[in-house]
Amino acid sequence: MKKIKVYIASPYTLGDQLENVNVQMDMYSKLLDLGFLPFAPLYSHYIHERHPKSYDTWMEVDYEWIKVCDCILRLPGESNGADLEVKFANENNIPVFYSVKELIEYFKK
Repeated sequence: MKKIKVYIASPYTLGDQLENVNVQMDMYSKLLDLGFLPFAPLYSHYIHERHPKSYDTWMEVDYEWIKVCDCILRLPGESNGADLEVKFANENNIPVFYSVKELIEYFKK
């Protein structure tokens, strides 16, 4: 069976940034354990600390990764960036899911 590439879209700038990164890393681990191939864009948090880039640069990188993923998993929480990623996915006919259960059910087909 093909491994499904899942882009994780979640809050970053609102609230505690490191906690937001940790939430995404926990989901990454869960998806990996379930047999998916997750992509966690918030790894860029660590790169940005050493080599800051503009918001637009990070969004451009994110959009390119979304294009090669099979779907997006949108985690809860207010986030302009994650909402833009969902919009981009919708415009490019990439499925968007709002729970792991929904994601699993879709790819069981």
